Amino acid sequence: MDQKIGSFIILGATKEGEIFRPSDWADRLCGVMAAFGNDNRIKYSQFVRPGCSLTGLKTVIVDARLHRANPIAYQFVADFARDNNLQVEPIANDQV
Repeated sequence: MDQKIGSFIILGATKEGEIFRPSDWADRLCGVMAAFGNDNRIKYSQFVRPGCSLTGLKTVIVDARLHRANPIAYQFVADFARDNNLQVEPIANDQV
């Protein structure tokens, strides 16, 4: 993800297929970009949000618009995936 700016999904499994731990990693990563709303509930960023795959893996969906809004945050999320050897799948911007 270092060369091309685009939307992507971080899957909760390493490139070797091991499940990534801790189990709440996606919530923690998305929490870095979250804020509390007026109702005192956490509100995830529109650019970085948790999800899950059809196989049940936890995921984080990263919108390419994050790069325009905050390039350092975009790089942080991309580096997290790379540093932890996680599987990353690019997605079309109109699918985010």
